[in-house]
Amino acid sequence: MKSDAVTVERFYTEHSSALELNLVAGASGLKRIIREPTVNRPGLALSGFTRYFANKRLQVIGNAEAFFLKSLSAEEQAKRYEAFFSYKVPCVVFSRNLHPNRLCLKAAEQARVPIFRCPMVTMKFINLATLALEMMFAPRGSEMGSMVDILGVGVIIRGESGIGKSESVLALIERGYSLVADDITRVTLVDGREVVGTSAEVTRDHMEVRGIGIINVAAMFGVKSIRHEKRVDLVITLKSWNEVADVDRLGLEQEYVKILGIDVAHITLPVRPGRDLARLIEVAAFQTKLKSAGYNPAKELNDRLISRMAAAAKL
Repeated sequence: MKSDAVTVERFYTEHSSALELNLVAGASGLKRIIREPTVNRPGLALSGFTRYFANKRLQVIGNAEAFFLKSLSAEEQAKRYEAFFSYKVPCVVFSRNLHPNRLCLKAAEQARVPIFRCPMVTMKFINLATLALEMMFAPRGSEMGSMVDILGVGVIIRGESGIGKSESVLALIERGYSLVADDITRVTLVDGREVVGTSAEVTRDHMEVRGIGIINVAAMFGVKSIRHEKRVDLVITLKSWNEVADVDRLGLEQEYVKILGIDVAHITLPVRPGRDLARLIEVAAFQTKLKSAGYNPAKELNDRLISRMAAAAKL
């Protein structure tokens, strides 16, 4: 599990388009690190109360802060900016296309703090920036296996090389389901409660089929055959029949596997010639969907049998 350091440069590079950010000063400080995944409005800090100043966050100056600063003399503004930037804030964003004045730009350049402008209203920018930062700070990892979206159920299919993963994925795509990732699935923990899978951007839309080579899934099966990301609901491990000591015939006990600390439903499918793996994976996904809705057919049958046995014992 890892979460790479979030620098101002990385934040700007990945989200400048969506957040409409324009760099106006402090380019030498782009390597500064944003240490908390949220946004702060520094009105109190600019007014002189800095005891609880959240200086590790991205700072946003909107109309309230801007008009307060304009009400001060030039000498007082210079002092406030100098004190503000002495806290080594990662960067400052002026929303509503507000123009930072000469005193602000001078203090920012001296302190090497990047200054950005954004045309969005302050609260809209804060909401979007907070979501972007939460995704950037989310723990990440990778799982060996391909991922498919089967009617809304995100399934990671894993197993040793040559077991039949690619053939199963291809058969599922032919049935109208969507490929999320081939061979290696990148996973991200969102909100600390659900795991989302995706593929590396460079290999997206492609998969390797042994004996054929690399194919472009989107070009071959259409854009509906690709999904960029999906929540991981189920992990299926394909194993040779001889390696599965005890084949589960009832499914009363649900197995789980941990991904980024979260329990994800897990099923082991024994593999041997003649078994339609794609169909079994499809049924396993449907079964998981039913269980998530609160219906467990194995438990229902078990309860029915126990009820019949109890009734027969009374006779």
